[in-house]
Amino acid sequence: MSERPLRVAVPGTPGTGKSTATGLLADEYEVIHLNDLIKSDEKFWTTRDPERGSLVADIEAIAAHLGDWSGILDSHLSHLFTVDRVVVLRCAPGVLEDRLRERGESREKAAENAEAEVLDVVLSEAVAEHGLDRVYEVDATGMTPEAVAGAIADVVEGRRPPSAGTVDFTDYL
Repeated sequence: MSERPLRVAVPGTPGTGKSTATGLLADEYEVIHLNDLIKSDEKFWTTRDPERGSLVADIEAIAAHLGDWSGILDSHLSHLFTVDRVVVLRCAPGVLEDRLRERGESREKAAENAEAEVLDVVLSEAVAEHGLDRVYEVDATGMTPEAVAGAIADVVEGRRPPSAGTVDFTDYL
């Protein structure tokens, strides 16, 4: 068995299943749900984005608070931190849009996130920040949360090779 990395980011467009899958790993690994941390204290965000109705995270304040953390960092922003590996969760844009609408997101916000998924926004940022050799892509479309958690654990344990660029949703356009 390979040595576990100290820090693993699990980003993805909202609705890809990050929190559900990482929640299933909490008994085996330390899991930090970054969005919960941001919402918990005003010192972790700088302002509200009135157009999107979301908080603008203060990455430097969060990094200082986390200090010498280890484990799994779950958030669409997690790839912006210093990590050993990045597991980008992906989901077919139509499925993603339906999930977001079911959670109460506006049609516009759901469509914006589906478009971000087609354009590989989170994946591109992760590769630019960490390089191809540390980014792993998981297409969670149609997978159970347990299967997605298993795929993340495979990356953490070194049983899966890097795979950035293997998912293509451009046919959605």
